[in-house]
Amino acid sequence: MNEINYDFQQAATDYAIIEKAIHFIELHQRRQPTLKEIAESVNLSEYHFQRLFTRWVGISPKRFLQFLTKENAKVLLSNANSLLEVTYKTGLSSPGRLHDLFVQTEAITPGEYKHKGAGLTIRFGSHPTPFGQCLLAATERGICNISFDTEKEALKNLHKEWQQATLVEDAAHTRTFVEKIFSPAKAGETPLSLDLRGTNFQIQVWEALLRIPAGQVNTYQGVAVSINQPKASRAVGNAVARNPIPMLIPCHRVIRATGEFGNYAFGSARKKAILGWEMAQHPHPNLTHHGESTRRS
Repeated sequence: MNEINYDFQQAATDYAIIEKAIHFIELHQRRQPTLKEIAESVNLSEYHFQRLFTRWVGISPKRFLQFLTKENAKVLLSNANSLLEVTYKTGLSSPGRLHDLFVQTEAITPGEYKHKGAGLTIRFGSHPTPFGQCLLAATERGICNISFDTEKEALKNLHKEWQQATLVEDAAHTRTFVEKIFSPAKAGETPLSLDLRGTNFQIQVWEALLRIPAGQVNTYQGVAVSINQPKASRAVGNAVARNPIPMLIPCHRVIRATGEFGNYAFGSARKKAILGWEMAQHPHPNLTHHGESTRRS
């Protein structure tokens, strides 16, 4: 096993503890549990929990939780209008690890929709990531699905979406994609391609998600405005929920106008973990807590 695979495995193991801790925080957030209480909820000492958390996210649990408060989310939202001015970039950024990689979006044709992947071979594999085990699937055109469900559930959904395709387990093939997604980008690296299929409206929404910078958020209404359909917030929500390639198409960056983080296909704790991790790696200059800058030294 090479070094990078070992790191992913360790990160996936660590994430299981982090997710449990976030669930505990969600349940008791009104009374702001102490570090000791959170550590005890995952059967670790304060010292070991602090070290584990800092190793996983790069900052302390206290600093991380600051990124997950409604007040900080509202500060980010106050700058949402500027997102409309962001020049469309084809570069992707999945939790601070994937940079300058281009996305190629291809709308599905009526014939392809009718045949549900007939004649296609989809290779898939299950791999550890910093946010738990994921199943990644790819056609010859590019990545077509990423799921954090159990492998059984992920394969069931993949087969439902691509009923006539031939599914082949090939972890050696899909590992290349996972390593590229979760490892620092290298100069001259070949871009990742996505086999992204959906309605024209869904494609518009997914492209809009790519325009939300890493570490920042937008609302469903804001996304609707960005595609010149300001009354389509509900439809935007449905399109976000249908995103087949989370992380690469960052649906975790869309939250409610109230500042609540909202739902996520793979659990609210994972959404908060991804967004908080991303904010920690790409701190917003206007975010402060009791006068303390969130920028890392």
